[in-house]
Amino acid sequence: MITKFDSLYAGHVDMDDIGYGGAAVNSRVFPNEHLVTTYAKARNLARLLDRCGYDTFWLAEHHFQREGYECIPNVLLLALDLAHQTDRLKMGCGFNITPMWHPLRLAEDFAMVDVLTAGRVRFGVGRGYHTREVDTFGSPLLDQVANRELFEEQVEIIFKAFNNAVFSHEGKHYTIPARVPYRGYDLKDLTLVPRPVHPVECWQPIQSATPRGLDFMAKHGIKGLIGGGVAEGGAMRGVIEAYRDANRRAGRATELGEGLCIGFHFQLAATKEEAVKAAAGYFEENLKMFGPLRLVRSLSQEQIDAMADPKKAPYAGLPTIDEAAGRGAYLCGPPEQIIDTLMHLEKEYPGLERVSVSHPMGASESLMLEQLEWFATEVMPAFTRRSR
Repeated sequence: MITKFDSLYAGHVDMDDIGYGGAAVNSRVFPNEHLVTTYAKARNLARLLDRCGYDTFWLAEHHFQREGYECIPNVLLLALDLAHQTDRLKMGCGFNITPMWHPLRLAEDFAMVDVLTAGRVRFGVGRGYHTREVDTFGSPLLDQVANRELFEEQVEIIFKAFNNAVFSHEGKHYTIPARVPYRGYDLKDLTLVPRPVHPVECWQPIQSATPRGLDFMAKHGIKGLIGGGVAEGGAMRGVIEAYRDANRRAGRATELGEGLCIGFHFQLAATKEEAVKAAAGYFEENLKMFGPLRLVRSLSQEQIDAMADPKKAPYAGLPTIDEAAGRGAYLCGPPEQIIDTLMHLEKEYPGLERVSVSHPMGASESLMLEQLEWFATEVMPAFTRRSR
């Protein structure tokens, strides 16, 4: 039963000239003065979410984005600040890109934030999808096998450090501790100082949903965040079933949807037609940004190439907001229609407790604040009052 509502903010600045016919992604270059508005925007969003009863505010780690789409290089640092701006809202690491960290530095930093926020930060790990970021920090991304191998070893180390007063590790990429003398003895183990003092709830994005990836999540009890909405009869149900099956293989019986958060973009309006019209530019800008990163598998190479040219993109047969709204991947319409959609989702996936609603790249701060408050006022009570 759905009882918790979250929101995701990847760190985009306010921007104009959006959509397929708007400025090309690679031509966008914002000055530092505009890029840093990300943090005031995050603060204002967090305060509203806290006041309106949302459960978790998810933030994304990314680097070097002069284009203004994802401008939060350190989720934990921002989460600590936002915890001091709010009273009860939890902050979600969505996600710490593990291959860009030394695993023990990530473990230490999270443990400090866990202590300083009284457990109000949810841990999260991811493998990354920007070569400009991951490879610049010295880790592989184009080589997906090497990327997953490194990621899995790093996560193993992090959980060893979290869960053991004393630990050591020997693997392909890391020998911990270093085999050196220290203050009269040879190092054989380490203690993470500090360790988390609250139970660590770890989350990971589910993108490719391979058996290996899902089995790794199940092994460590990692929960999954699925973005993009649910298409009726589409691949999404297969992903949700595969996650349940992986947990069963690990000896953990779960209901369909349990341990998952399903994320939607949304637009409220008096009618579905008005909502679709208002959301079109944001939907298109989001696809322009993510399509060339191969995160939208339905796109052909010709379509991806056309996205880079504002003169070609509007006529390249690219996906439309009408299609996304029609299959339930983008929630568009009046509050009662969105309530019906989520109630249907709840029946399909009885173990589902958490839904995330947010806005795509290009959405302004004023729009996001207005829409999130409207959603909290007229959609959330149909679920949260019922649970109380």
